[in-house]
Amino acid sequence: MEPSGRTIGPEEEAAVLRVLRSGMLSGVWGTEVPALTEEFAALIGTRYAVACSSGTAAIHLAVAAVDPEPGDEIIVPPISDMGSVTPIIAQNAVPVFADVDPVTGNLDPDAVAALIGPRTRAVLAVHLFGKPAPVARLRELTDRAGIMLIEDCAQAYLAPSRPGGALAGAVGQLGCFSLQQYKHITAGDGGLVTTDDPELALRLRRFADKGWPRETGERAYLSFALNYRMTELVGAVAREQLRKLPAVVERRRGSAAAVAGRLAGLRGLGLPPDDGDHVYWYFPLLVDGLDEPGLERYAAALTAEGVPALGGYLARPLYAEPVLRKPLTYGSSGYPLAGRDYPDGLCPVAEDLVYRRLVVVPWNENFTGTDVDDIAAAVEKVHTALVTS
Repeated sequence: MEPSGRTIGPEEEAAVLRVLRSGMLSGVWGTEVPALTEEFAALIGTRYAVACSSGTAAIHLAVAAVDPEPGDEIIVPPISDMGSVTPIIAQNAVPVFADVDPVTGNLDPDAVAALIGPRTRAVLAVHLFGKPAPVARLRELTDRAGIMLIEDCAQAYLAPSRPGGALAGAVGQLGCFSLQQYKHITAGDGGLVTTDDPELALRLRRFADKGWPRETGERAYLSFALNYRMTELVGAVAREQLRKLPAVVERRRGSAAAVAGRLAGLRGLGLPPDDGDHVYWYFPLLVDGLDEPGLERYAAALTAEGVPALGGYLARPLYAEPVLRKPLTYGSSGYPLAGRDYPDGLCPVAEDLVYRRLVVVPWNENFTGTDVDDIAAAVEKVHTALVTS
């Protein structure tokens, strides 16, 4: 069975029953969550993985491990889910938005370099839609500056950081993953953070568990922290999903390559760059010659053809959202964003993508050959009618 397009079957059902029959549903004392973290670290190629309750929680663990001072800065892209940004504010740090590459939507290292200052503590790179960000260059930048690199890998399971290179999540000091319903694999919600650093791993584990040093056997609360623990039910389902992940990625790549091959000749249509490294959470299209209403018409026309599509992916770049613009944080204080300005035009390349060029199609490993034909035909029809006619 494949509910809502997910690759879920009797293995996950048996895993849930295994946990229920054990009577131990807590990941603190159970066996599934520890096994998941060992298996996940081995898969990604890091020494450690720490489990938590969501992808946003994973980002929060990573930011907390960086341990910024109030008012310190973390550089982020403006095209992502807000879960990449709000944990920064939750740790009383300030998101600083760097512009992006016009083809991939990933952080532009030159834009990042221009923003690194005395209060910068980390760069958070999002691997957008499954295409790895240039993390090798970003790691060089951050190492020179003496700051950390966090990878948000929620959309990029098993994506090599470059052809033949380390996987996403194994280049920065910290790699964050999500098990939310519509990621490559799912347990409904859940998160994982990877690292090679034993001290960072300890900080991650303690921040997910109220600052409790369980490894010492004492009940103590050594630092400010929250409860972001993963349950055994989530851990058990995630372990079964993890076994299916390589095939999920391979099938997504196969259908994406087939669609790209069909669309390669369309004038004014940019296809996802793929050096064998794209794992296709979404299939992004770059359309030339549209204004904002035209982009919305393009996405609506694709949806009307039976291919759900989103114009711009986001309604607006993240820095234009009310929570940051007003700002709406910590009562009426606006802390730590009060006095910070996030104006229109802050990241012009990102704004061009969101408002005028980017159309995204959700991708799925269960697409059939007929689905591939239908998607390609719909894009060709809409593009011809609205762009090249």
